[in-house]
Amino acid sequence: DLIADELKRIIDTYGNEGILEVGSTLGGVFTLLGGAVKPWGNTSWGTWYYTGDIVGLGDGLSNTTHNDRIELQKSNLIVIWGGNPAWSAQGNNMKYFLDAKRAGAKFIFIDPFYNDSAMILADEWFPVRPATDHALALGMAYTLITEDDPANNPLIDWDFLNRCCIGFDADHMPEGADPKDNFKDYVLGTYDGQPKTPEWAAEICGLTPKQIRYLARTIGSTPKVSLLTAWAPARVNDADSWPHMFMTLGAMTGHIGKSGSCTGVSCWERSADGGPFLIGAGGAGNPRVQNENAIRTQINNGELWNAVLTGQYTAGYNDVREVNIQAIVHDGSSGLNQKVGMTKGIEAHRKVEFVLSINLFLNTNCKYSDIVLPATTQWERYGYLKGNRDHLIWARQITEPLFEAKDDSWIAAELAKRLGLDADLVAGLPPQQQIFNQLAGAWVLKDNGVDRENLLTITAEDIAEMGVEGEPQEGRITLQEFKEKGIYVVPRKDGDNFGYIALKDFRDDPEANPRKTESGLMEIYCPAQQKMIHDFGFTEVDPIPTYNRPREGYEDTFEDWENKVKGEYPFQLFTIHYRRRSHSIFDNVPWLREAFPQEFIINPLDAEALGLKHGDIAKISSRHGTVIRPVFITERIRPGVVTLGEGAWAEIDEETGIDRAGATNTLNGAYTTGQGHQGWNSCNVKIERYGGPDALEQDYLWEQRIPIKEA
Repeated sequence: DLIADELKRIIDTYGNEGILEVGSTLGGVFTLLGGAVKPWGNTSWGTWYYTGDIVGLGDGLSNTTHNDRIELQKSNLIVIWGGNPAWSAQGNNMKYFLDAKRAGAKFIFIDPFYNDSAMILADEWFPVRPATDHALALGMAYTLITEDDPANNPLIDWDFLNRCCIGFDADHMPEGADPKDNFKDYVLGTYDGQPKTPEWAAEICGLTPKQIRYLARTIGSTPKVSLLTAWAPARVNDADSWPHMFMTLGAMTGHIGKSGSCTGVSCWERSADGGPFLIGAGGAGNPRVQNENAIRTQINNGELWNAVLTGQYTAGYNDVREVNIQAIVHDGSSGLNQKVGMTKGIEAHRKVEFVLSINLFLNTNCKYSDIVLPATTQWERYGYLKGNRDHLIWARQITEPLFEAKDDSWIAAELAKRLGLDADLVAGLPPQQQIFNQLAGAWVLKDNGVDRENLLTITAEDIAEMGVEGEPQEGRITLQEFKEKGIYVVPRKDGDNFGYIALKDFRDDPEANPRKTESGLMEIYCPAQQKMIHDFGFTEVDPIPTYNRPREGYEDTFEDWENKVKGEYPFQLFTIHYRRRSHSIFDNVPWLREAFPQEFIINPLDAEALGLKHGDIAKISSRHGTVIRPVFITERIRPGVVTLGEGAWAEIDEETGIDRAGATNTLNGAYTTGQGHQGWNSCNVKIERYGGPDALEQDYLWEQRIPIKEA
C-alpha cells in the first residue's frame, strides 16, 4: 500500500519521468502504468557490445567468432588476451583449455595480472599495463607490416585482407573514401608523422619493443592460432576502437575462418566453446506486456546518478534534455553497488523523495532505500533452466520460502492490484506452468547436426504430477531421468556434425556469405562505427581503429606526460572478477569472506616504496572516493598496477566517507564515452599506509546484514 501510494504521488506530481527503474522485475507494472526512466549502456561486454557486429566480425556471445572446443584442440597457439576463465566463466571451460594444452597447444597470456588461469595454462606471460592493449596491438601491427616478406617470411595473410576486408590499405578503400585514411598508412605514420612502432607502443603499454616484436612474429608466423580475448580490455573509458583493433589484428594474420584458427571473444558461457547452441530450453509462455503510450526515456549508466543530481542528461548528439527524477526503484538489481560512480549514486539516493529495493538480501541498494521487499532466492522458487552450448541444467526448488520472502512475480501482481492494473498479466503464468512450458519446449540437435528433436519424453502422469496443462510427447530422455540427474550433456567427439569453425563460409566465399555490414565485408575502414558513436553524443572515433588515449589510463598517471612527471594519482587500478562472489552475490557469506579476503593486490617493489607490508591496511584514493583494505603482496602483478576484486558490499563511514569494504565503484568515476559503456579498468589511484593489520577488523567478523534473526 505504501509503495503504490508513493508511485501514484510521484507520477501525479512529476509525471512518469519522475521514476527511475533500475532492474526489470516490475517492468510489466511500469509498462502498464505509463513507463519509467530506464538506464542504458553495456555492463559486461564493454565496447564489444555494438562494435563486433557493426564492423563485421561478431560480438562474441550472441554472434560468436571463435571456434568450438574440439577445434580448439587443433590450435598450435592459443592467446588469451585479458581473460581469467578459471574465475569468471561458467561451465567446463578450463577442461576444454586443458584438453587443447594436452593436444599440444602453446598458451600465451597478455594481462597485467598473472591470474589463476595463467598459472595452469600459460607458457608465456606478457604483463601489459591496463587500458593500453590498443597501443600494444598497433605496435604489433607495425611489426607485421614492416617485417612481412611473402616469399621468405610471410606474416600477413594478404589473401584474406584483399578478398574479405576493406580499408586496410589505399588500394582497398571503399568508394568515396579518402585513400589516405587507410589503416596501413596510419600505422606507418605516413600522414600523421607518428609511426606506431614497437618503441612508441612500449612507452605506453609497458612491454619492451623486443616483446612486442616477438608477439607479432609469433602470432603472424604460427599456422593455427586461436586469438582470444575476454571483455575486460574493452571495459575502459574511450576504448571504443579496441575491439575494432583486435579484429584487425586477427584479419592481418589471417586467423579467421580456418580449422584451429579464430579471432574473437571467448568468455562467460561461451568460453572455449564457440558456435550456436546444440541444446536449449523452450519459452516460458508468458504473455507480453505492452503499452504504446509508455514513455521511452533512457539515461546512460555513466550519467545516471549525475542526471538525478543535476536534472540533465544526454539524449544524443548536441541533445541535452531535462529530467526530474524523484523516485528510484531497484527491482532485481544491485545497481548502486555495481555501476560506476557509487559515491555520486549515494548522493542521488539521498536527494530523491522515495527509494524502493526488491532484493534477496540487504545489499548496498537496500542500505539507502526507504522500503525493502525481500524476494525469494532461486533455491526457494519452483526452479529454472540454464545451460551453455552443449549442456542444459534443471535447477529445482530445495526449500519453501523463508520468513516473508515472496517471488518477484507475486510482488508485481500485488502492486498491480493496488495500482488498478491487470495483476494476472503482470504476474504471468504460474511458476509450475512456466517451467513445464520450458521443459516441453526443450530441444536438442539430432546427430545430423541440422534437425531438432524434443529433449524430453513427457507422460500424462508427469503432467498430472506437476499440476499443469500440456500434452504428452516423445523425446530423447524421460522427464524423470532429467529430473533425477538435473543435467543433460550433448555427446561430442571429433568428426561429429556439431563442429564449428567460425566464419568459415565467409572466408571461403565472402560474396555468397556476406557479413552484416554495408560492404558485406569485414570493415577495417568502418564509417558506420564512426557515425554510431558520433550520434550517441559523448565522444567520437575515426572510421579506422586509431589509438584513443583512455580517460584515467596510464598517461593520466602523469601530470606531465611528455616529461614523465608523475601526478597525484600515480598508480593504475583495474578491477577483477573475484572468486569469493559472483559480482556482488554471496559477498555477505562469512565462510567465503574468510576463505577469500577482499585484499588489495600490489607488487613488492611498489609496496616497499610505500612502506607497506603484507597484511597492512592500505588507503586507496581516486578522484572519486577512498577505500581501505588489507595488503596482499605478490610478484604476479606488474609494478605500477594494483587491483581489487569487484563486487564487495560498500560499508562507507559516514564521518570520513571512507569505504571499509573496498567496493571498487567507490573508486571508479562515472564517465560517458563513445557508445556509453562503463569503464572499470581505467582508474588512477594514490596509495598510503593506513595502519597495521589491527587498523581494520577482518570483514568475515563483521555483523551480517540480517534483518530477521531466530530467537
